[in-house]
Amino acid sequence: MAGSKEIRTKIKSVENTRKITRAMEMVAAAKMRRAQERMRAARPYAEKIRNVAAHLSRANPEYKHAFLVKRESEKNVGLIVVTSDKGLCGGLNTNLLRLAVNDMKEWEGEGKGLLVCPIGNKGFGFMNRIGAKVQSHLVGIGDVPHVEKLIGTVKAMLDAYVAGEIDAIYLGYNHFINTMRQEPRIEQLLPLPSEKLETTSTATWDYIYEPDAKKVIDDLLLRYIESLVYQAVVENIASEQSSRMVAMKAASDNAKSVISELKLVYNKARQAAITKEISEIVGGAAALA
Repeated sequence: MAGSKEIRTKIKSVENTRKITRAMEMVAAAKMRRAQERMRAARPYAEKIRNVAAHLSRANPEYKHAFLVKRESEKNVGLIVVTSDKGLCGGLNTNLLRLAVNDMKEWEGEGKGLLVCPIGNKGFGFMNRIGAKVQSHLVGIGDVPHVEKLIGTVKAMLDAYVAGEIDAIYLGYNHFINTMRQEPRIEQLLPLPSEKLETTSTATWDYIYEPDAKKVIDDLLLRYIESLVYQAVVENIASEQSSRMVAMKAASDNAKSVISELKLVYNKARQAAITKEISEIVGGAAALA
């Protein structure tokens, strides 16, 4: 059994660790609320621009944007994967990257080429470790993402798609469901699936374009793709903070259990030492008598 001094040192160390995890839990809880507010605030814009893009794509049937045209065959695939910059958030990044690796192996098994665009330090480091071909990347997003920081990274993939270097783009991120549940997803980004451009309205609108239909639709669909990526980023940040809060709470609870067990061991060791001392005193007194 370890000595009393050693056990007291361990108890002190675990108590200090618990203070840190408690502080990180409270910080993550505060950031989680703000991240959820940003996520919900972005949804109306994403839904509105989706409706407008859907109407415009149907209002001008003589012009089909490259984002709407499905290629005859998929020889090369692009993957945008959104992860966190920091760790200590449970299995959030691990679950998403495991899902991404499974899809990457499936694409490679079908003989398809692969370009990746990691957003987030964890995803970037992972893709470099497995030797994936990185087309572009972005790290250091922070707690408040900005669309202008995402545009350059995403545009590199979109330009590769328009140029025919890749035939489809997929987007991987963690979808926020609630505080206790986040779901890793990999969805098709380009060509835009028809279900993403479905509208509840059956009315046919007639538009007057300025300067022309091609310019308007090109710019609008580009903004729509950027809004999809931005929404994925804010969903992932909300998932990250929720997962970190839960992970730090579990760590604090485990530290509390460890402290209780160590205190029990410490009391047993102290009791054994006292019993030994009493036995020696009684034995010595008996010998003198």
